[in-house]
Amino acid sequence: MHSIKLVSEELTPTKIVCVGRNYTAHIAELNNETPDQMVLFNKPNSAITNTLFAAHNGDTLHYETELCFVIKNKKFAGVGLGLDLTKRTVQSKLKNKGLPWERAKAFNGSVILSDFVELTDAMKHFTFELKINNEVIQQGDTHFMLHNPDSILHEISEFMSLEDGDVVMTGTPSGVGEVIAESVFTVRLYTNEQCLLEQQWNVS
Repeated sequence: MHSIKLVSEELTPTKIVCVGRNYTAHIAELNNETPDQMVLFNKPNSAITNTLFAAHNGDTLHYETELCFVIKNKKFAGVGLGLDLTKRTVQSKLKNKGLPWERAKAFNGSVILSDFVELTDAMKHFTFELKINNEVIQQGDTHFMLHNPDSILHEISEFMSLEDGDVVMTGTPSGVGEVIAESVFTVRLYTNEQCLLEQQWNVS
């Protein structure tokens, strides 16, 4: 089982719960319809990786940078960033046939996560960015989410138990694209204009 780190504590998620279509600009760039209710899907523990790959089983991967929260005692206890890795071509074929997305979203190595910092009551607003080879590619802001973190936690908890260590990924802003081998991904998370964390991954 794969683990994550919240400050100095090791936690083992049973699952990663992901929110889809949570930023209007991202919905538009993929030519999707705006959903009338929250779009949710799961990734298993086996999806977690420490290595950012450009492909999986011959399929090209696309990155989606997301604000993430880790659960303790049924609440958000820590905040970090992650990449939801997607087989975009596979996903499009499945969606066109009305089939589930697991083959495109839940494969081994389909999520890479930063370490998590402790969440405090003072942290009300978050922004984040992804740089690829030092160029800003994605920028996210909780003010532009269709569903804010509190409403996401509430809705998930209505029908699914969240265990200590489970991770919630809150959706990606516009700017998604293909993971290119040998590129360098750097993510930064801010609250109240203060940088909470920075993490870098070299693509294999």
